[in-house]
Amino acid sequence: MSTDDTVRELLLVMPRMVGRIKKLPLPEQLRSLDLAPRHLSMLSLLLLDGPQTVSRLAGVLGVAPTTISLIVSDLSRRGVLVRREDDDDRRRRIVDISPDSREAITAWLSPGAQAWRQALAPLSPAEQRAFVDTLLRYEQAVTAIRDQ
Repeated sequence: MSTDDTVRELLLVMPRMVGRIKKLPLPEQLRSLDLAPRHLSMLSLLLLDGPQTVSRLAGVLGVAPTTISLIVSDLSRRGVLVRREDDDDRRRRIVDISPDSREAITAWLSPGAQAWRQALAPLSPAEQRAFVDTLLRYEQAVTAIRDQ
C-alpha cells in the first residue's frame, strides 16, 4: 500500500471515528457540565491512573499548572472533582474524581478505553508505541500547518 493510499484511507476513517465517538452517550449527570476535550483528557487520567497532583496532571497533559488549577477549581465547584491534602506533603493537593461523579464518568469513558484495548491488542508493544508516535506526529503536523 502506498503512502497516498494510506492517507486516503485515513482521511475516510478519521471523520467516521470522530463522529462515532461524539455519539457516545453522555450520562445525564454530566450533560449540564459543558465538558470540553481538555476535561476528557484530565478525567481519563484520573480514572485510569488514580488521584494526581496538579503538577503531575499539568506535566502529563502538557499544559501550565495554572491551567490545570483553573480546570480543577471549576470542576470541584461543580462537584465532579475533589481536592485533599497530600499525606506526605501537606502543601500539595491531590485531585481525584468525586465519589458522586465516579460512576457517571466511568460509564462515559470506559467504552472508549475498551475499544482502544481491543484495537491495540493484536499489536506488539513496539507496534503500539509506533502507532501512538504516529498519532502524535500527525497532531504536531496539523498544528504546524494550521499555524503557518
